[in-house]
Amino acid sequence: MSGQLVQLLGALLVLAGFAAVQFGFADVRSPRYLWANAVGSFALAVDAWHEGQWGFLLLEGVWALVSAWGLVAVAVSRGRGRSARSAAAP
Repeated sequence: MSGQLVQLLGALLVLAGFAAVQFGFADVRSPRYLWANAVGSFALAVDAWHEGQWGFLLLEGVWALVSAWGLVAVAVSRGRGRSARSAAAP
């Protein structure tokens, strides 16, 4: 049963992020959307690995990696914004 719970929670996170973007509550570059996708798809990838579902592991593993890449890109972008503001301050 715990495997099913992991699958349901992971799927709900990914779907909640997708629905939030579709209904205009989030942007595809928002950390909220990216975290939902990263955590949900990572949970699904781990479950797929545990169950030996290689196609599903590929799908969810790549989804998790791309979401994590997006989080890093957002963090770097925000860091550049902070350093530019600091340099402009008197």
